[in-house]
Amino acid sequence: MPVQPATFPADDHSLQEAADVARRQGCDTSQGLGTTEAARRLAADGPNQLHRAAPPAPWRRLLAPLAEPLSLLLAGAAALSLGVWWLQGAAGAPIDSVVITAVLLLNTGIGAWQQARADQAVTALARLSAAQASVRRGGQLLRVPAASLVRGDLLVLAEGDAVAADARLLRASSLGLLEAALTGESTVVAKRSATLPAAQALADRSNMVWQGTAVVQGHGLAVVTATGMGTAMGAIARLLAETTPPPTPLQVEVARLGRWLGWAALAVAAVVVAAVAAVAPPAGLADALPLLLLGVSLAVAAVPEGLAAIVTVLLALGVQRMAGHRAVVRQLAAVETLGCASVIATDKTGTLTRGEMTLLRLATASGAARCSGTGYGPGGQVLLPDAHDQPLPTGVLTDEVTALLGCAVLACNASVHRSAAGTWLAQGDPTEAALVVADAKLGARRWPAQRHSRFGELAFSAERQRMATLVHDHQRADAAMLVCKGAPAVVLARCSHRWVGAALQPLDDAIRDQLLAEAATLSGQALRTLAVATRDLTAAEAAAPPTDALEQGLAWRGLLGLMDPPRPEAAAAIAQAQQAGIRVVMITGDHPATALRIATDLGLVPPGAAALTGPQIGAMDDAALAAASAGTGVYARVAPAQKLRLVQALQAGGAVVAMTGDGVNDAPALRAADIGVAMGLAGTEVSRQAARMVLADDNLATLVHAVREGRGVFDNLRKTLHYLLSSNLGEVLVVLGGVLGAGLLGLGAPGGALVLPLLATQVLWINLITDSGPALALGVEPVDPAVMQRPPRPRQARLLDAPLAWAVLRGGGLMAALTLLALDACLPGGLIAGSGSIDLARTAAFTTLVLSQLFNALACRSATASALQAGFSHNRWLWASLALGVLLQVAVVHLPWLNQAFGTVPMAPAQWALCGALASGTLWGSELRKWWGRRRPQG
Repeated sequence: MPVQPATFPADDHSLQEAADVARRQGCDTSQGLGTTEAARRLAADGPNQLHRAAPPAPWRRLLAPLAEPLSLLLAGAAALSLGVWWLQGAAGAPIDSVVITAVLLLNTGIGAWQQARADQAVTALARLSAAQASVRRGGQLLRVPAASLVRGDLLVLAEGDAVAADARLLRASSLGLLEAALTGESTVVAKRSATLPAAQALADRSNMVWQGTAVVQGHGLAVVTATGMGTAMGAIARLLAETTPPPTPLQVEVARLGRWLGWAALAVAAVVVAAVAAVAPPAGLADALPLLLLGVSLAVAAVPEGLAAIVTVLLALGVQRMAGHRAVVRQLAAVETLGCASVIATDKTGTLTRGEMTLLRLATASGAARCSGTGYGPGGQVLLPDAHDQPLPTGVLTDEVTALLGCAVLACNASVHRSAAGTWLAQGDPTEAALVVADAKLGARRWPAQRHSRFGELAFSAERQRMATLVHDHQRADAAMLVCKGAPAVVLARCSHRWVGAALQPLDDAIRDQLLAEAATLSGQALRTLAVATRDLTAAEAAAPPTDALEQGLAWRGLLGLMDPPRPEAAAAIAQAQQAGIRVVMITGDHPATALRIATDLGLVPPGAAALTGPQIGAMDDAALAAASAGTGVYARVAPAQKLRLVQALQAGGAVVAMTGDGVNDAPALRAADIGVAMGLAGTEVSRQAARMVLADDNLATLVHAVREGRGVFDNLRKTLHYLLSSNLGEVLVVLGGVLGAGLLGLGAPGGALVLPLLATQVLWINLITDSGPALALGVEPVDPAVMQRPPRPRQARLLDAPLAWAVLRGGGLMAALTLLALDACLPGGLIAGSGSIDLARTAAFTTLVLSQLFNALACRSATASALQAGFSHNRWLWASLALGVLLQVAVVHLPWLNQAFGTVPMAPAQWALCGALASGTLWGSELRKWWGRRRPQG
């Protein structure tokens, strides 16, 4: 007796009959929901999404940079300045306090804008990599965004899918799920549709599937019972929202660098303030205030406080550029890691090849036949019209061929149908879809059509290397038959006879050797070879649950040879990767001969190279495998667990591994790789979730282009860091040089009082210009054309290494010297006789330092190439930021209200020319050094 509905817990559908669950959800188990009803429920219940922590309010985002230590220093300096102004009688406007506050607010606004840009990039990325689900609506099988699932949807589950919602199973065939993400159960959980007799724990509800788990074998049909936060995963999501993920290696490096620079800046500021105080001790608070403000300004100027935000923006921009080339990066830090990739471990099918399987050969006991035009195009569309296809010659389409192809289709889970435009649409495994398409196009469907119905299945797995279906033959008094399809050697080992025409012939060793030779011949032609065998079942066998024991005593039907042609762009991509010092290796489950043929044709390995096979890998220990992986380019017949071992072996040899994969069995290796790359077209949802990058076009050339972009991002990070640190160092050295060399420069006042070369507000102004437009513009520099001619960057490479540190010292020192020279040239005393006032000299030094930093942006575009060879169109953002910087400096020199705020005076054209000529020395000095470096013989 079934349990009465009243006894069911409200949320425990495992105790309810499947039909009752579907009825309560308003679902037709054959047609599914109508599209109108699905839209209504989506509007009522909301999207099938787990709630994420709400983004901070705009005002919180705007004020977040104020919590930074250096921002607090500025705020304290502004408050201190305002307090002193008040104590001194509040005469006039508090210029210093107003200017410092304005700079603080501008820095805050820029930081908030940078973070908003990064958040927008991540949001766009989430849309690009959104999960998909297969549902039946209105009688049609559709692929829809997982977020659009609603209660009552019919969820179609297949191997490789990620379950997108909680659902009650209606049908299940050899269905197995991994539920570790939800329950912690590490083994595959078998699922069945039978109603449970009593309430069970979540992990033991065998007739339920849960959002966030993964289908690893079989297929099934389920009715959705909960979505979004109503799912079992929703409860976990509430806990996850409170967990902060650890920082990425790049974030750790930037934070480490920032701390080091912060302490260095404070030390330098303290030295400068101490030197000034020693030369001219302050007489009181009024004298100490400018000195204190100068110290704070120098500390702020010496550190690029916007570096972390700029890094985030540059990575986000890299993500956007890659997305434009169909490479979806799921984690920002992965962009930078790509630049380190030294090994690309790629699958063969769909990545090096088109992913468009085509049936080319049929081999039966009576001989072999060639087919053409039986393939399907991208997205599963068969190329039409049929008139272009060449059918098999008359007399070849014998009963053997008809039975072979018909049986093969009975052991397929793919399906095809014609679209309104007349094209074939295929859904399912590409190899199986190719067989179903060929069956439809060659006219063999009359054999397996409605005459057979499936009632059982032994699912394919990489370990079994075969699948089998149990079917009823309604034209033979409901007789039952088992159809087995898989690797030739595996299927042949389970055969005792073969079909010759309409008769069965026993197999002997000679025939077995002949069949294996035929399979090897097809494999040697780069064809994927499948064998098909059948046997009739007794009534008792048909009534019992299917087991592997049924796959014995089979009768061989024949061989099928399919080919997935190489992508035309794959060879060029491999050549480019090899030129960049990146090894490309193939890891595939295909036959070694097939793998080697494709690899040789693409230039991945030289002719005559050998492949390392799964059995050979299994016989090696970790040390032996690490040694073998150093010189192997092709790995064939690799089992799922061995892919993970191969990635770890390559990493043990010091490689930074980018690995591509598309199946459930690739997920552990994708997660272990430094850069896991999933296929966006042929890939499973499980593989996409395990990866850090998704190739929207399943193309190796896209991955190689992404590596190029990753190297470019790191180059631009170094350019930005070079520019920021050298410019900020120049500011510090100007003040320090002006204090220590005041006598040589003529920088003094009556009574021996010390006059500073730059005012605190001027230092803050320079810092504002430096850390904004030009720094960001350098981050969008086009990738150097020679970037793929360099070897991969070592994993341990620092952003600020010794060569870059020397470049920073050279650039900062040169800018400081040129600025002090401009100061000296305008003062009456010093090394160069001048006639200007201290205000004019300080304005000239101020202007020279600003312009020299703008020239420095040009100098930092490349460590070796001339900045003059790119032209104006190379980076329009950079030229726009430089032009803006010049206009702002003209304004601060010539507008009266800015003169008062920043202590400047207008300059004559000749004085502007002097400042510009001296500042350009920053660029000419860099060009001279690069020219000498290019001429010097390379050791």
